[in-house]
Amino acid sequence: QVRPVESGGGLVQAGGSLRLSCAASGRTFSGYDMGWFRQAPGKLREFVAAMRWSGGDTYYADSVKGRFTISRDTAKNTVDLQMTSLKPEDTAVYYCAAGGSIRRPTTAPGYGYWGQGTQVTVSS
Repeated sequence: QVRPVESGGGLVQAGGSLRLSCAASGRTFSGYDMGWFRQAPGKLREFVAAMRWSGGDTYYADSVKGRFTISRDTAKNTVDLQMTSLKPEDTAVYYCAAGGSIRRPTTAPGYGYWGQGTQVTVSS
């Protein structure tokens, strides 16, 4: 059983960058599809980015396309989310999730393993 552990959140000014990292506890991410989701106060959790283990296909929410990049570092056994040109509306708790051969990587139900989340705050 894999347990994602997020890190890298913090406070940044609008236009700035942050890099979130998701490390695996318990076992490696090998074979798992990986996703990043976020939840802002008073809002539902929403999809941000995902990566297929097989083939490495990536998916992005329209709101972050061109600004965020999901990547995998097999040597470090992490899945990272590079966030650039951050906006105040990107403020949320960001969650890393893992799942096996997910049918719809852009939706939450397919992911069986979730981290505790890391806070990202973008000031205007």
